[in-house]
Amino acid sequence: MAEYNEAFMKAALEMAAEAFDDGEVPVGAVIVRNGEIVSTGRNRREKSKNALMHAEIDAINNACAALGGWRLWNCELYVTLEPCPMCAGAIINAHIPQVYFGAYDHKNGCCGTVASLFEMPFTYKPKCEGGFLQEDCSALLTGFFKKLR
Repeated sequence: MAEYNEAFMKAALEMAAEAFDDGEVPVGAVIVRNGEIVSTGRNRREKSKNALMHAEIDAINNACAALGGWRLWNCELYVTLEPCPMCAGAIINAHIPQVYFGAYDHKNGCCGTVASLFEMPFTYKPKCEGGFLQEDCSALLTGFFKKLR
């Protein structure tokens, strides 16, 4: 499996900026295979009126379509915010072996902050590392919520 690559987190930040510009909570994600981005995703809950449309779900859905299958065992996920329980479950079910995230989510994070779903006795256990470009990822989120107030 490849090691962390800052360019991929920056691509996830670009997706988060798109979400911000569209009035969505600015979270972006990219899925990488063999050093190439195979899909992107961003939050789309407000526009789609769909609670499932988190950045990770969007990216996983797009990767499955692009790669022709649901097992993403040879991919990495880069996401600007620590995955929530739903997204952590989707990552487990898609068999994504490695997750890199930016900002820690102190309210809903399930990769070590609030809970550690990847450490539970499921049949598939992704590895996860956080804090990459954390300041940039956090600043985008903070700016969005300040704008709402």
